[in-house]
Amino acid sequence: MRYDLAGRTVVLTGAASGIGAALAGNLAARGCRLALVDRDRAMLELAAAPLGTAVLSLHGVDVTDRAAVATLPAEILGSDDIAHVDILINNAGIAAMGRFDQLGLDEFDRVMAVNFGGVLAMTKAFLPHLGPDARIANISSLFGLIAPPGQLPYVTSKFAVRGFTEALRHELAGTGIKVTAIHPGGVRTAIARNAEIAGAIDPDRAEAATAAFGKLLRMEPDRAAALIIRAIEKGKPRLLIGGDAVFGDLLARLAPARYGHVLRALMGGMRKHVGTMTRGGEAS
Repeated sequence: MRYDLAGRTVVLTGAASGIGAALAGNLAARGCRLALVDRDRAMLELAAAPLGTAVLSLHGVDVTDRAAVATLPAEILGSDDIAHVDILINNAGIAAMGRFDQLGLDEFDRVMAVNFGGVLAMTKAFLPHLGPDARIANISSLFGLIAPPGQLPYVTSKFAVRGFTEALRHELAGTGIKVTAIHPGGVRTAIARNAEIAGAIDPDRAEAATAAFGKLLRMEPDRAAALIIRAIEKGKPRLLIGGDAVFGDLLARLAPARYGHVLRALMGGMRKHVGTMTRGGEAS
């Protein structure tokens, strides 16, 4: 039986832009009540303005702030007519561009803190407050299935999200709570444009690499959001979004130790700019 979304209470992180904003719009149209979370309060308010009474509450919270995250359930469930949360979608994410030797540990830690630590903190905070037939959807990535060079912080965080989500699904089997791992391929969001750039990379090269990567982002966020919502309705354990995600999953299964040369060919434009040039134009 299909999971009826009308009247459901949804908590959604990274709701101010990209897939998050598209999810908010789609869920509002389906009759959900939305508690929207994003570290950029101003952008969050702009994104929420067209959603009208579907918006239950707005929270300008950085998901790396564990103390602030821990207070969210009480803030959201403060109304007498909300007994529990029905759907938790962990979508907040950032990226960092550069080889491992070019990136500092602080840059690496920041990506891990948002992409993986945010999922942990939000799930820990809300799990006791989920309804008996609740849904948890965690946004991993195509790069949680395959591991291209020049993306180590993002890849590491998204593989961690995938592993956590699969293990949590196994732990919650039989409880009525369904857990879904979402693996989007190239969706047209600003995550690449807003990525942190390793200090050793020449700015012109970084800009060219971002443009090259942008050409791989083809699917519109609204389409990705519709697919995610359908997967939540069906209680699917895993969703691959886009032909690139399906291809990447197949590639990793068929040639888990040998798919690197395929990735190097597909991502050659970005690697040419990020992987070979340092600030000042010297080869590295």
